[in-house]
Amino acid sequence: MDAQEILRLYATGHRDFSHVNLVQVCLTNAKLIGAKLIGAELVGADLRGVDLTEAHLNQARLNQANLAHAAMIQACLTHADLSGADLSGANLTHADLSGADLSGAKLGGTDLREADLSKADLSGADLRGADLCRANLKETDLSNANLDGAYLDEADLTGADIEGAKIDKAGLRGTRMPDGVVYA
Repeated sequence: MDAQEILRLYATGHRDFSHVNLVQVCLTNAKLIGAKLIGAELVGADLRGVDLTEAHLNQARLNQANLAHAAMIQACLTHADLSGADLSGANLTHADLSGADLSGAKLGGTDLREADLSKADLSGADLRGADLCRANLKETDLSNANLDGAYLDEADLTGADIEGAKIDKAGLRGTRMPDGVVYA
């Protein structure tokens, strides 16, 4: 399936694109609100500025995809592979990324307010300036991640691995740290 076909089908009301092969497809600025892309192959896809609000991308393969400035508000990305993906400036407010692989991902300036990142792998991720206020980061792997300038106010990091993570300049007001202590 190519970009033209998926956009044509979407325009006719089709929403289920589960398990489709869209490797390296270019869908920049496309509107795919509420689309079902469960298990889809989107490796290396160019999805800059795409609107995937309330989309279902559970177990999708988005590694090395470019999702810069994408709108993924309330999207479901449980157990998705986003390793090495560029999500800088994307809006993932209220998104479910539990169990997702975001290792080495670029998340600078990304809006992850109230997102569920529990048990996700964010090892080595670039989260500089990201907004993670009230995010669920329970048991998340943040080892060697760069959180300089990130906002973690009221986030829950209970049981998270922050070994080697850069959090010196992060906002931590009311944050529940890995040991359960709330940062003042």
